[in-house]
Amino acid sequence: MFDFLTDPAAMGKAIVWFAALCTLGLYTILYRENVVFRFFEHIFLGLATGYAIYATWNDVLRPRWWTPMVAEGRWWWAFALSAGLLFYLIYSKRYSWMSRLIFAVFFGFAAGQAFQFFASTYFPLIRSAINNPVVGVPVPTAINNLLFIVILVSVMTYFFFSFEQRGGVARVSRMGRYLLMFAFGAIFGSTIMARMSLLIGRVFFLLDTWIRQTILGGA
Repeated sequence: MFDFLTDPAAMGKAIVWFAALCTLGLYTILYRENVVFRFFEHIFLGLATGYAIYATWNDVLRPRWWTPMVAEGRWWWAFALSAGLLFYLIYSKRYSWMSRLIFAVFFGFAAGQAFQFFASTYFPLIRSAINNPVVGVPVPTAINNLLFIVILVSVMTYFFFSFEQRGGVARVSRMGRYLLMFAFGAIFGSTIMARMSLLIGRVFFLLDTWIRQTILGGA
């Protein structure tokens, strides 16, 4: 009955069948909210949580915290455990204020790192585009620099609320709003395309890996 546990080929087919059932179960949400969808949703979330816990321990905590503390004698790393436990005080009504302290510290670190990455990546590009937009550069680069300056000034004018916008300033501000709408539309379109690529991958898995190779035997 359980021969597939020792047979790699049978195990592979069992995994394909399980993945196909999970895919079909999750796509039942296209009909309406139902018990089948919630069941497979819980399976997916449980597997994702288990994998995240394993990856966190295997890739972060063990090599960067446990091993230096135990094997290399860095005993002061034990204080990091106290800081980490503060996160779980969010579930306590009495001591939840202590969790806000550690959240604020980590949000500050994350914001600083994000700004440092943004500044080191994009500030040199902005400076090069503004300092020398057209002189001594190829024509496509010059056009790109001019477009960048126009878009930057227009969008920044749209967010300038220190005085009432009239005349030419109002027109530039309106153009900045339209450019923002174009940017948001492009972002939304790329998100839709990403979702479509996931759908195409799942449909290809069902039609090729599951039906053609597993059920029909590669016919």
